[in-house]
Amino acid sequence: MDARMWGALVSTMKEAYTAGLGAGSVPRPVIMPLVRGELVGLVWVRPLTVGQDALTGIAELANIAAAAGADEVVLAWETHDVATACQLPVVGPAPCLNMVAATREGHVLHQFPYTEDLLGRSPEGWASVAPDWRPAPPARPGGELAPPVQAAVNFAFTPLELNHPDPLGVTVVRMEEDGYSVRLTEAFAR
Repeated sequence: MDARMWGALVSTMKEAYTAGLGAGSVPRPVIMPLVRGELVGLVWVRPLTVGQDALTGIAELANIAAAAGADEVVLAWETHDVATACQLPVVGPAPCLNMVAATREGHVLHQFPYTEDLLGRSPEGWASVAPDWRPAPPARPGGELAPPVQAAVNFAFTPLELNHPDPLGVTVVRMEEDGYSVRLTEAFAR
């Protein structure tokens, strides 16, 4: 993926985090598959319950990449959010926006730590915060990924065995029915 595309994806994720945290929530994990350098779309994980369902739901993000025949994927997630949902230990900086760029040959982990500046609280007690982006540590080729993210990376490049003339279209429909939020780019929307 070229530097311009990477920069756009990082900027998009930082903007999504700023908006989400300002509204009192952390954006859900998202996958961004690419085919020959062209973005297929963005798919956010479905609503999850804590434990095995969260592990499975995040790993299943790979289905869209596999159906599209992606040659690259980018996944983004928040350290503490995924650890809590999956009942895993927190590994790495927290709070932190993590982004992994992966191909069949390997992956590179990018981390964008931040501190939270409290903006206010809702009547229900939810905190509204603004991220104060801290200096990013160096990118880590082969960096350790949360288990469900590693599973998504592994399965993203495994072709789906679908006996259907439009594997991407049918996968989008199935994922949307399961509650995933799918936004394809114009080039891949049907």
